[in-house]
Amino acid sequence: MMRKTAFSVMSAAAVVLAAACSQDVTSVPADRSVLLAPATAGTEVNDKDPFSFVVFVPCANGGAGETVPLDGFLHTLINVRSNANGGFGLKLHFQPQGVTGVGSVTGDKYQATGVTQQNANVNAAVTVTFVNNFRVIGQGPGNNFLVHENAHVTVNANGETTVDHDNFSIECK
Repeated sequence: MMRKTAFSVMSAAAVVLAAACSQDVTSVPADRSVLLAPATAGTEVNDKDPFSFVVFVPCANGGAGETVPLDGFLHTLINVRSNANGGFGLKLHFQPQGVTGVGSVTGDKYQATGVTQQNANVNAAVTVTFVNNFRVIGQGPGNNFLVHENAHVTVNANGETTVDHDNFSIECK
């Protein structure tokens, strides 16, 4: 049962990242299906795909907030590697590139930047670390929006969670 915690973190990250992408998961090209196969040393996807996402910036528009449709590209790096213990490691890296938008009320220009990374090591024990920094930077003062999360879960070989923390924050600057 405790292993579900580690996999819940991975599943939640996958849902967030899938929601951030404009593509349906079923439309992933067949050449990426290798990620679902048993882990082999050096299996990697390094890709750049269109990115489209709508975010609500609560501090924009003098504090009344506004939605900002964002468009650009998302750099994706996924690496799966086997290890000597018969387990595997997984590294996910997502980074918006050239992502811009215009506020729906004010017409202010915004840029989105950040990095989302997740590392997992799966053997008899499981460790998962997730770090997300996503910034929407607007024109002028007081309308910059930051989403930050870092989480770590360790489940030992007996299925007991020995580390479980999740720090999440959203702030306007």
